[in-house]
Amino acid sequence: MTTHGTIRLENVGKTYPGTSVAAVEELSLEVPDGEILVLVGPSGCGKSTTLRLINRMIEPSAGRIYLDDEDVTDVNADDLRRRIGYVIQQIGLFPHRSIASNIATVPRLLGWDKKRITSRVDELLEMVGLDPSQYRDRYPKELSGGQAQRVGVARALGADPEIMLMDEPFGAIDPITRDRLQNEFLRLQDELKKTIVFVTHDISEAIKMGDRIAILGDRSVIKQIDTPERILSFPADDFVDDFIGSGSTIKGLSFQTVGSLELRDYPTIGHQDSADAALEVLRSNDSEWCLVVDEQHRPQRWLNEQDLREANGSYDTSGTEVQAFVAPDATLHDTLEQMLASSSGSCCVVDKSGSLQGVVEMSHLNGAIYKARQEAMEQQKKIQR
Repeated sequence: MTTHGTIRLENVGKTYPGTSVAAVEELSLEVPDGEILVLVGPSGCGKSTTLRLINRMIEPSAGRIYLDDEDVTDVNADDLRRRIGYVIQQIGLFPHRSIASNIATVPRLLGWDKKRITSRVDELLEMVGLDPSQYRDRYPKELSGGQAQRVGVARALGADPEIMLMDEPFGAIDPITRDRLQNEFLRLQDELKKTIVFVTHDISEAIKMGDRIAILGDRSVIKQIDTPERILSFPADDFVDDFIGSGSTIKGLSFQTVGSLELRDYPTIGHQDSADAALEVLRSNDSEWCLVVDEQHRPQRWLNEQDLREANGSYDTSGTEVQAFVAPDATLHDTLEQMLASSSGSCCVVDKSGSLQGVVEMSHLNGAIYKARQEAMEQQKKIQR
């Protein structure tokens, strides 16, 4: 079992020589074991500076830094950084080294033997979804942006660090790849339970990635630090409210997954079923629509009563082709986007083999939003008592 660390900053500050204005001013915060804390705020507020203070790439002018209750403010900075995984937007892979060599950077510095390093490299490549036999001996120039960012994450995990610092790690990638990498990283975090400080300027990414969010103002002054749900429901002041922007209800769908919904058994028919049998399925389920599924229970087409009556014994071209699919671990925000892009206005939930697990409808999202608001209101009442 991997030992994880907590992070605690006590009145940490940074003032650069020649200026009287602090870049970071008396910052105090704690990141518990296994939590993702996202630092978010406007450009120039000190988010990245705070990360570099934690691993002492920048030396603090004041305050103390603790990792797992050990004061590391004055320990050897190189030794400290070997305990911390670090991922940046620019990735920073060594272009003249193979992928395996890049991932092995910290284990090699720690004196691991070759067999252990090779095993760890292959383990990490598989973990981030890259086949070791295909990618181990490639070089960074041979990778796409998304592949290179995966390697950057693997390198940060090289020596199984207690703590990871991530500075806009997915910011330079196209939206589709970024969404996939976010989902993949959250899946990994469910397994690894690292203590992570994650920097972004995107509030939607912060809501999706963070167990808690710290919204920073100038000089890394914390304006509000709390769960995504509570920040969206109860912004602390006008600064936070303005930074969140409009559409907070929709943003709130980013921290709930399809797996949290109670989905009823959806009416389905097979290609071999008669129109009369299919109509009876609709009636008995009091449903306007049913799904045609194949032998592996994979959804194929949406059919209503009129479609069934006009099918003439074949459902291959009847109704509407199923276009919207999500996995059970997809966020409700991603699911909503799929639903809006689909002519049916509903989304099929499928497992890895494509087999139907349920159907998400707009009523499910309405219910999830209402439930989240009620829970946030109850939490607020408890704090006010």
